[in-house]
Amino acid sequence: MEQQKSMEKGLLNKSLSIRERERKFPNEDVFLETGLSRKSPREVIKKAQDDDGECRVTASVFLSTFVAISGSFCSGCGAGFSSGAQSGITKDLSLSVAEYSMFGSILTLGGLIGAIFSGKVADVLGRKRMMLFCEAFCVTGWLAMALAKDALWLDCGRLLLGIGIGLFSYVIPVYVAEIAPKHVRGSFVFANQLMQNCGIALFFIIGNFVPWRLLAIVGFVPCVLHVSCIFFIPESPRWLAKKGRDKDCRTALQCLRGPDVDISREANTIRDTIEMSEVDGETRMSELFRRRYAYPLFIGVGLMFLQQLSGSAGVTYYASSLFQKGGFPSAVGTSVIATMMVPKAMLGTIIVDKLGRRTLLMASCAAMGLSALLLSVSYGFQSFGILPDLTPIFTCIGVLGHTVTFALGMGGLPWIIMAEIFPMNVKVSAGTLVTVTNWLFGWIVTYTFNFMLEWNASGMFFIFSMVSAFSIVFVYFLVPETKGRSLEEIQALFSNSVQ
Repeated sequence: MEQQKSMEKGLLNKSLSIRERERKFPNEDVFLETGLSRKSPREVIKKAQDDDGECRVTASVFLSTFVAISGSFCSGCGAGFSSGAQSGITKDLSLSVAEYSMFGSILTLGGLIGAIFSGKVADVLGRKRMMLFCEAFCVTGWLAMALAKDALWLDCGRLLLGIGIGLFSYVIPVYVAEIAPKHVRGSFVFANQLMQNCGIALFFIIGNFVPWRLLAIVGFVPCVLHVSCIFFIPESPRWLAKKGRDKDCRTALQCLRGPDVDISREANTIRDTIEMSEVDGETRMSELFRRRYAYPLFIGVGLMFLQQLSGSAGVTYYASSLFQKGGFPSAVGTSVIATMMVPKAMLGTIIVDKLGRRTLLMASCAAMGLSALLLSVSYGFQSFGILPDLTPIFTCIGVLGHTVTFALGMGGLPWIIMAEIFPMNVKVSAGTLVTVTNWLFGWIVTYTFNFMLEWNASGMFFIFSMVSAFSIVFVYFLVPETKGRSLEEIQALFSNSVQ
């Protein structure tokens, strides 16, 4: 009964909304196309397929995307800091293995805290102000680490940095997906992973030569530059439309698509889809598990779960420890990783909209699984004293292969798919749940990684290889291809599959 009343109320509000628009814009026939009863998911798909005018990539889209993903560069700096600073911090502050494991993993714990509130904060503040909010945590965190005199201040600074990165991990792919034309959306969102790899690579290289306090100051600088650039980009048109700010939505869309482009059809498609999804009102977390949302939710949560259980965060955070355990010079190893990560991420950015999400995901998982299996064999040989001369080589190839192939696909594609598959009325709750899943299991992996490395390194990487193998099966049978489809078309396809 309550659901029926909610539906009736939504339809009444929509009817009143249409009449209000007709009164405000009597000369714009496009506003008369929004009647819910005249729109079905199939019609939205057809309309989205016909909207070829929205495929223009302008300087404004490039600039806005670059500014947004610069936040991922700051995130990459935070992720790469623990590897390059490990020896200096443990020596200067006399940290044990357990204390440094806490320091390394507390970034993901902060990310988990930020992820819990990420969707709601982005919905209330908007995408632009959310990015400024993120940088407030990042700037404070870097300063606290640079000035830390003991482990407590060090952990507090990294926790604050993690909160900022956790908030970033939701808002950046969502913002880029909401502003980018459909034929380049995958590449533009994947550039988020490219910039993160740039930050990790920078800190892997300079961490071999720069003291850890100065390294924290280096991480502070891009955060300040990012803040100054955010003021020059437009707000997300889809967020503006969700808030009922039609005029601001059209202004932002015009800015992104160019002054000489007719944006009426795209604006109407956005509004139609939002209004259809909001007939029942904003969906609460408890309502996410209804049948209509089960499929996209299972895909989003499943990909994040598998991404973290592949061991990717642990390999990135403690790369130097892996090289040292395998008898390979850590400075050389991290420098080699750094030189390879950026070109591989660039390759992923280029081919993601050519090969598609599914192909790239499965190829990435296959290569990660083989790399983890090689590390398992390498550390297994080491423990039995077999082929000791080959252990350093196998270790280098395995760590390099795992890190690089993760950056090629599994690192960025789950975030792209998360930003694509959820309609606006569940993007807050579903996006929050998916992001929390990522950071929760990321924290579990990063906190236990060093302990498992000491306990049984071969067994740990064998588990990681099996997870990657299962990921291939998961993607093959469950993850749909979203390449070349607008957000409205993807969401309508999910709705149609339920019907």
